[in-house]
Amino acid sequence: MIKDILHTNPIFFYFASAILAFAGVVFSTPSIIYTSLKYGLFDKSDLYRKKHKTTISRLGGLGLVGSFAVSILLFSGFINFNEANFLIVSCIILSALGLKDDVYGTNTSTKFILQLTVAFILVFFGGFSLSSLYGVFNIGDMPPLWGGLFSIVLIIFLNNSFNLIDGVDGLAASIGLVANLCFGLLFARIGLIPYALIAFAMAGAIAGFLRFNWYPAKIFMGDTGALIIGLVSATLAIKFIEENKFGGPVNPAYFSAPAIAVSILIVPIFDSLRVFTVRILTGKSPFRGDRNHIHHRLENLGLKANQVVWVMLAFNIIIIAGALLLQHLGNFLLIFVLIGTCAILNGVLTLSLWKKNKAKKVLEKVL
Repeated sequence: MIKDILHTNPIFFYFASAILAFAGVVFSTPSIIYTSLKYGLFDKSDLYRKKHKTTISRLGGLGLVGSFAVSILLFSGFINFNEANFLIVSCIILSALGLKDDVYGTNTSTKFILQLTVAFILVFFGGFSLSSLYGVFNIGDMPPLWGGLFSIVLIIFLNNSFNLIDGVDGLAASIGLVANLCFGLLFARIGLIPYALIAFAMAGAIAGFLRFNWYPAKIFMGDTGALIIGLVSATLAIKFIEENKFGGPVNPAYFSAPAIAVSILIVPIFDSLRVFTVRILTGKSPFRGDRNHIHHRLENLGLKANQVVWVMLAFNIIIIAGALLLQHLGNFLLIFVLIGTCAILNGVLTLSLWKKNKAKKVLEKVL
């Protein structure tokens, strides 16, 4: 009976998976906050980059990943969705890594090895792999091995990109919420129930977490939460691209799928690429943390944390809407437009910061 309802009216199950994940986070997070405070479960190794004067737990990701996993495991049984097992296994491994890092810290090599293991499981066992780039970077169809290796690199990159934007109260969670809601709606529209369920379950979990993470935050998601959001978003992006391939008997539901996927994840992608490029050009390690991210630059312009989040959300939504409206332009041209838009934003921020610093120096000389 439940299976019949699921296939005839899946919207009910989309809501149910989201609400279950939401409720799980809302009810578990206060206990996580209490336990963290009682036993001092904090990582103080990176406080030089933090602006919060009080000690705040970074274990919020535990409630997020736990609620997400329960929701997926419950509903995946009704649709015979075996890929969900590999995703949950990967989430458990990655959350264990994030938990250790959030409490005690973890060296770079350990992080990389475990992230590589998780990506390998998803790509070669779970089938979350790209087979074509549709002409992006002049690359078309790829052999399974090369497609798998590229997918591993992509998953690891997106894992860390969400971790990098988690520097302002509610930012990573808000961007993750928009991304997963978008993927959920896109998958639901074309009837891909399993992936829509994953997306809506993650969106529900993030929405529940935002209740405690919005400025001023009572708890942070830490590496545990950021890595899981990045992992799920990466797998959904890969499946969205693969399910809208050209060359089949039926035209894809969405054209320029890679460009649309990039637009949905534009904030973490743009910020990570920019930060890595700047660090390399200035002779610094690309993995050394700093306060040169987009959200930090917006804060330097005088915006408060919640204002930074609204600006980045508005930018993200505008980019997504533009990509959907212009999807018939093709991947190459559309991605070029996305890169150009990001370059303009970066230029505006750089010019604004330069003017502010110049005015500050003039004022200091006068005084």
